[in-house]
Amino acid sequence: MIALVVLVNVLGSDGGPGTARGGDRAPAEIEGADPGAREDLPVLPLDAPPMTPAAEASCPALMENLPFELAGEPSRKVQSDTLHVYAWGEPPVVLRCGVERPVGWTVGASAIQINGVQWYVDTADPETTVWTVVDRPVYVEVRLPADVDSAPVTALTVPLAEALPYQEPTPGP
Repeated sequence: MIALVVLVNVLGSDGGPGTARGGDRAPAEIEGADPGAREDLPVLPLDAPPMTPAAEASCPALMENLPFELAGEPSRKVQSDTLHVYAWGEPPVVLRCGVERPVGWTVGASAIQINGVQWYVDTADPETTVWTVVDRPVYVEVRLPADVDSAPVTALTVPLAEALPYQEPTPGP
């Protein structure tokens, strides 16, 4: 993964209280919440999805396109047998690329479309909501704590749509 670091010096106004000695402008004060550093979160052990030819062909493009920050939460280090898993924040939002078709994704089941990406939503577990992309060459699962809204899923639709081409959904029998 390649990271680009851009350093920016925001300068205050000329003259007045923000002026440094010698006429140079001092950096302006910037306020805002710091989401915390990736290193502040413990390594998260995650189960690997099955390694299939479809996952090997599709998942690397998605994984390279994921944001370092999701809905204000920093990414975190994961421990897995594959590079096709990613996580953000605490409690974690977990993405797994190349999972099997969800058991409940059958003919007649409804899907939610967000920004052109179709999701099957499983709320059977009271602790976790599982969103699964169903209209791409591989199924991509995003697990959210049950009390987290759909903001992380909505934010992920752009990198998903950019990395994985549309494919007609194929629910199970």
